[in-house]
Amino acid sequence: MQIAIVTGASSGIGKETAHTLIKNGYKVYGLSRTASDKEIEFIKCDLTISDDIKNAVSQIIEKEGRIDLLVNNAGMGISGSIENTTIDKARYIFDVNLFGAFELAKAVIPYMREAGGGRIINISSLAAKVYLPFQGFYSSTKAALNMLFNSLQLEVLPFNIYVTNIMPGDIKTAFTQNRQKNTLEEGVYFERMKRSLAVMERDEQNGMPPQAVANLVLKAAKARRPKLNMVVGTRYRILDFLMKILPESLVKAIIYKIYG
Repeated sequence: MQIAIVTGASSGIGKETAHTLIKNGYKVYGLSRTASDKEIEFIKCDLTISDDIKNAVSQIIEKEGRIDLLVNNAGMGISGSIENTTIDKARYIFDVNLFGAFELAKAVIPYMREAGGGRIINISSLAAKVYLPFQGFYSSTKAALNMLFNSLQLEVLPFNIYVTNIMPGDIKTAFTQNRQKNTLEEGVYFERMKRSLAVMERDEQNGMPPQAVANLVLKAAKARRPKLNMVVGTRYRILDFLMKILPESLVKAIIYKIYG
């Protein structure tokens, strides 16, 4: 039986991913600040606390002796203008979305190397490539996640450790309700931000089910040589392609018309 870690497994994509892995023969440890499912063995862990991460990995190694798969799924969003975002909020979203994944990878890689290989899968976002107004810090964390782990892949490839960044578009989860609103937002950005956020939230609540991402996680986990970067959903793969071939000025104009 292969041993997997899934962060943010208490709801949404993380929960669906954990159950999909369990159904396919994995033993799953969910790292979360709360436990909400009896089928998943939860370890309390705050990804912004280094000691929590080290202790969680140590507990799993003590019980199982190995970690075959790490799914960095936990994440959070902040809506608001860049100008009115506090430095504390900016640092926090990077702590959760980027540095938590970095510290977990750093903790599990020695055990994967010792075992002869492993998989690290990050739930990134198409927002890493498609920049949106009033979501600048979220997009920044996901772009940084992609680039950091793309670089990591080149470093750990000789050890049979494979990295995949999975980039969903709109997914219907509680992420929409849990997105933090910038309490300082007012003045010149306020009305535009409200309209922009309404469009994003509508698209999310009409988005794909979390199972679509879970299925791709399983595919990447089982693949002999998984892809480094994968976009979820046909319409989003088309959008990703168009972003590459259309003139930058046209892309900017389209995004501004929809969200700006």
